[in-house]
Order: sequence, then structure tokens, then C-alpha cells
Amino acid sequence: MAPRVLISDQLSDAAVDIFRNRGIEVDFNPELGKDKDALVAVLNDYDGIAIRSATKLTESVLRDVDKLRVIGRAGIGVDNVDVPFASSKGIIVMNTPFGNSVTTAEHAISLMLALARQIPEADASTQAGKWEKNKFVGVEITGKTLGVIGCGNIGAIVIDRAQGLRMKVIGFDPFLSPERAMELGIEKVELDELLSRADFITLHTPLTDKTRNILSADAINKTKPGVRIINCARGGLLDEAALRAALESGHVAGAAIDVFSEEPAKENVLFGAPNLICTPHLGAATHEAQEKVALQVAEQMADYLLTGAVTNALNMPSISAEEAPRLTPYVKLAESLGSFAGQLTETGIKAIRLEFEGDVAEMNVKALTAAALAGVMRPALSDVNMVSAPIVAKDRGIKVEEVRRAQQGAYENYIRLTVVTERQERSVAGTVFSDGKPRLIQVKGINMEAELAPNMIYVTNDDKPGFIGAIGTLFGDAGANIATFNLGRTAPGADAICLLEVDQPVSPDLLAGIAKLPMVNQVKPLRF
Repeated sequence: MAPRVLISDQLSDAAVDIFRNRGIEVDFNPELGKDKDALVAVLNDYDGIAIRSATKLTESVLRDVDKLRVIGRAGIGVDNVDVPFASSKGIIVMNTPFGNSVTTAEHAISLMLALARQIPEADASTQAGKWEKNKFVGVEITGKTLGVIGCGNIGAIVIDRAQGLRMKVIGFDPFLSPERAMELGIEKVELDELLSRADFITLHTPLTDKTRNILSADAINKTKPGVRIINCARGGLLDEAALRAALESGHVAGAAIDVFSEEPAKENVLFGAPNLICTPHLGAATHEAQEKVALQVAEQMADYLLTGAVTNALNMPSISAEEAPRLTPYVKLAESLGSFAGQLTETGIKAIRLEFEGDVAEMNVKALTAAALAGVMRPALSDVNMVSAPIVAKDRGIKVEEVRRAQQGAYENYIRLTVVTERQERSVAGTVFSDGKPRLIQVKGINMEAELAPNMIYVTNDDKPGFIGAIGTLFGDAGANIATFNLGRTAPGADAICLLEVDQPVSPDLLAGIAKLPMVNQVKPLRF
């Protein structure tokens, strides 16, 4: 029986033809993406669903689905898909991470130019017969400083175009290496310096816990008086109420906004503010980009449904059917090691080294490396996946090294991941036992054995009497249950690590209490 695919958003006719020409039954019904109940009623009849941004595939939509095998998002953002829940249902989530890059970058440049010369207001005034030539005196962008927040694929294109316009470009990106900054021809700066120096600021970073409100009220207050702000990335990256206040006070001379905290934005606190340009999420809206991502997602979904090939999946690496059973546990281990290191890394990454020892060294280590890189970068770049991760690392100038060697130690197989930052090196190693579950075996050179669980607490401490009792008392007083408790140390009385598995995420108050213990040096919640 031929696979069936539903297209519930506007996709090009060419995408429909791709499915049909490859023998896949396809139903094109873009109205379903706007009607949750109607979508739920029919979704279980399909093997795949192709969407854009209008269709919301939340947990409640996917809860009773058992036939659906793949979700294809034509575009990069998957804010409208509950990826963790889809993963728990065994549904692969694919996107097209690079199809919109040029189009989005061009829209940002267009908005910057329109902002500098007040084109929308001047157009409205002129067509109203006013001829207010002296009212619309703009500013040149030649020689001005552009601050780019997020220097990945789209940010790099914006940088190139801005340099062609003879702008000076400075960039902030925690994953941007000095070597990549030099290659791009920009000055790498910290966020506060960018805020204080930039004449124009443009955002090109995904929305994550670390980037949410990156332009907060406090950050906007640190900007150069007369700054102009452009956001074609994601709503939620800036505090809209604070931006409104800054526009009204004149501290921000103008803003051009393509994305909003809630979309569709029929109402927004920004609407009506002075010197404001708004567009309805047009960053990817060109005929070329729409066609490109539609064709890409159709090809990817068809490949998977017909041959099992996986491309650009956010929740599964590219692994052939033959090698999958043996490789999959090590993919999980590599991603977990990367996630462990990534959640503990707060400074710019210069290099990532992966050492494969034993039989695992003979496997498809490219898939393992991609999984590890995705794990490292996902805390800061939520859209990164196992396919795009190596490209994202290359774009940011992160050197990736793979070392393979025969078994030397007590473990038949193990993977060691080392993150090299501008300040230090941090390594973590793990293995897979016969039960197929990944385990940590070493952190920062300290031997310890621990299973990885959804909620964990990482503590570095001095190896002194009373630590275990003190931390146990804090958990007991807070009514928080410790599932497992793992310890390791370099030597008696020296540096030690404590790794706790907890049943639920712990409260900020409990974390603060742990941090205040006199023998504790660092405490960090981890999610896997």
C-alpha cells in the first residue's frame, strides 16, 4: 500500500507533484492547518504531514496519532512542532535549514535601508499629496557600524551584504571563533560592547532559553542613543514593551520588525509606535525560497517513506538501515556527552575533539560526531540537528577533530568528548554497556559511573566530610527526591564531582541553597 501524505499548509504545486510522481498518495488541504479539531480528526490516516508555520503540531494534536511516521517542515523554524513529544511517539521531524537563508538576509538588509531613509512613511506622505521633503531626512549607512547578533548561516550573509554597502560590522555569537570572525572580516565583541557601539543592530539567532529577551529593557538601555534595530529572526528575542518605550523616548531612532512574540500579530504593543516598520513575517517570503523549501521537504519526506533514508532530521541522525541497530546506542551516547558538555559551557568554543576507542572506532563515526556536535550546540541553538550541526560548527569556525584508536583501557568501547574554549578544556567520557544504555565513566578527568537521566544536578565541590549529609538535608527539607547519587574525586580531600538524578526539575531556591554550601564550587541543572 502506498504511503499517504497530508499537506496542511500552502506549499507549491511542484511539491505535490514530487510526491505523486514518486508513487505517494498526497492530499493538499491548506485549510486544515487552521482548524485544530479537523486536523486531529484526519491526521491518523496519514504516514506523513508536510507543513509550514500555520499548522501547530502540539502534544494535544499528536497525542492519539499512531500511524504518522514523519513531519516535514518547509523552512527552518519548528516552534510550531512539539519535537520532544513527536520523538516520544517515534515520529521523525525534518526541516529545511538552509533554504531560506539568502531570502531572510535580504529582507533584513531591505528593512535596514528602509529604516535609514524612512521609506514607508515617506511613501504614505507623498501618495497623500503632502510633499514633506524636509520631514524625511534620513541617515547614510555608509561608514555606520552594524552590530550582528548571531553570526551563523543567515548572519554571515547579512555581514557580507553589509560590507558590500561599506558598513563596519561587529558581531556577537558565543559560538563564533576568532578565526571565523577574521574570515568574515568582522570584529568579535561581547554583547554589551555591541550594544554600546552599534548604529544599527540586527538579530539572527534562534529563540532559546539563552537568547529569549536578549534585547531586554536593560539591554536596550545600554544601546547607543539613536540606534536602529532590525529583527527578522524570531519573536521573543526582544522585549516589545521596552522597545516601544525606547521608540517613544527617542533613545531608539527606529525599529523594523518582521517577527513578533505572538503570531499572527493582529494586535501588538509596538503597533503605532513612532519610526516603526512592521512586516508580517516576510523573511522567507520570496517565490524562490518558497519553491526551494517546498521541493526540499517533499524530496526528504519521499526518500524516508520509500527508502528509509533520513535527511535534515532534528531528532534522528542520518543512518542507513543496515548500520542502525549497532550504531544507534552510540549515537545516543555521543549526543548525551555533547549535551552534558554543552550545558556546562558558557564561553566561546574554539574546538571539539572526539576520541573513539575500541570497536566503536570502526563504526560510522561521522554520524557519531554529528550527534555529539548537535548535543553541544543545542542548548544555545535549538534548531540545530545532527545533519546541520557540522555545517553550523564550520560556519562558526569551530575546529572538529576525530581520533580513532584500538582498545587500550578496561572498557571495550568508549567515546571521550573534549570542548576547548577560550578559557579551558573540559572533557567527558562514556560507554555503552550490554543493556544498550549510555553511561558516563569520566568527567573532567574524574572517574565515576552514572546513567544519564532526564533531570540531573551537576555539582563540583571540595571533598570534605559533611557534604553528602548537607546536600541530602537540603533536598529533604525541600521535599525533592534524589533518584541516584554518584560521586567521584581526584584524590582524598581534593576536587570532587557529584551527579544527582532527580525525579523532577528542582526549584531555583533549592539550587541557590546548594550553591551556598561552603564546600560547593558550582551547581548546574542538566536536562537530557
